Amino acid sequence: MSLSKNNIKLITSLQQKKYRQKHNLFVAEGIKVVNELLKSSLEVYQIFCVDESLEFEKNIEVILISEIELKKVSSLKSPNKVLALFKIPEEILTRKDDFIVALDGINDPGNLGTIIRLCDWFGIKELVCSGNTVDCYNQKVVQSTMGSLTRVNIYYTKLSDYLQTTDLPVFTADMDGENVYKKYSLPQKAILVMGNEANGISSEVAAIVENKLTIPRFGETQQTESLNVATATAILLSEFKRRLV
Repeated sequence: MSLSKNNIKLITSLQQKKYRQKHNLFVAEGIKVVNELLKSSLEVYQIFCVDESLEFEKNIEVILISEIELKKVSSLKSPNKVLALFKIPEEILTRKDDFIVALDGINDPGNLGTIIRLCDWFGIKELVCSGNTVDCYNQKVVQSTMGSLTRVNIYYTKLSDYLQTTDLPVFTADMDGENVYKKYSLPQKAILVMGNEANGISSEVAAIVENKLTIPRFGETQQTESLNVATATAILLSEFKRRLV
């Protein structure tokens, strides 16, 4: 069996958010990523594979295609044998009284993918994103999460409205904030808001945030302007969680 014109048209269209929303589908590639997603509650729609001997986590019909056909529809420079379509699950905010990470205008798919993996690593179950944060079903995001996408609940909303409805303390990273290593206490339940790579959090969100934290620079020249948002998220999550040990 081979890729039909309709298959090709559908798969390539899913590189755009509007078509992912229209068809309620997203693309995942590679044996490891696809198998991680198959382990989850996500519903698989179709699987295309160049190797009939490969085994998958679920017993599902696999459409055998050639490597040339896979290259036609793959977004990877070096396609990895398998491409699958999964149905996008319904967005539900599952935990309101917990430690939550919120993202305000994160544009880079790699940063979002890394932050999703960090949430998974540090046991953060809820990731709340502003409407102008990159789509978590963008193919670059899906690939960079390496399966963590299925273990972190991601919810898109108007962030300023969401923050105004919570009783949890709200923190953010700010160059003029309190040294995170010297802060006497950090709560077990809170919201950590991380902002846009270039501009930080929006003025709307900044007006709501009560607590500002900074990661101090230790370099002798003190000339580094800022940290990558995913790196800063990792450091702050590590410090919040370290206080629990």
